Amino acid sequence: MVLAERSVVEQRYEAVQQVLAGGVPVTEVAARFGVSRQSVHARIRRHRVAGLAGLEDRSHRQRHDKAA
Repeated sequence: MVLAERSVVEQRYEAVQQVLAGGVPVTEVAARFGVSRQSVHARIRRHRVAGLAGLEDRSHRQRHDKAA
């Protein structure tokens, strides 16, 4: 039996759910998923604001033109 790989969004959602619904400490979830505590907190915040869409990759492109 071949296990299907989970998408990045699915992995992030699982991490968020472990904290919110499972009561697992953020530190433990961060260690399980190989990310920082800050990343887990940011994903929880984004999930609360935008749902699953908040867990998708975000652009790192500059938002404003600095030339004025």
